[in-house]
Amino acid sequence: MRKSVKEQHRINDRIRVPEVRLVGENVQEGIYPTREALRIAVQQSLDLVEIAPAAKPPVCRVIDYQKFVYQQKKKLKEQKAKSVRVTVKEIRFGPQTDDHDYNFKLKHAMNFLSEGSKVKSYVFFKGRSILFKEQGEVLLLRFASDLEEYAKVEYMPVMEGKRMSIMLSPKKSAPAAKKDNKGED
Repeated sequence: MRKSVKEQHRINDRIRVPEVRLVGENVQEGIYPTREALRIAVQQSLDLVEIAPAAKPPVCRVIDYQKFVYQQKKKLKEQKAKSVRVTVKEIRFGPQTDDHDYNFKLKHAMNFLSEGSKVKSYVFFKGRSILFKEQGEVLLLRFASDLEEYAKVEYMPVMEGKRMSIMLSPKKSAPAAKKDNKGED
């Protein structure tokens, strides 16, 4: 269970250690008895917040706690927004996929890669088609070589049960997807 931002820090009377290291603006930094540090915080109409409880002695800061919690939540939100979610798109082939279907799926893979998604393409072997493993591997290697300017191969064709798969991730400087110029003058 994860603690909320408010529950992560002890404040004011909840700090139960004999002495603390005091830091913050408008404060003479140093080691103080807890009661003295609390008195300094009250004089400034601020809160005494335990920032680093594991330190010897624990580090406390004199700040407005509500503002501090707000800033912490804002930082977490910004970090979450900056994190990149990688989506994996799958493209399925049969061992005897013909050229038209192959080209159609190749075009979709190019679009997925230019959007920044990873592409996992696989050949699914049904029944006795498992005899055509070499054909499936050739198909996947051809697929990877056709997408060479858009993607790099994360792993070569691997057999997983009845499927042989290959994973492609987008190159950093992948060419932009060709957009239709319909309706533009």
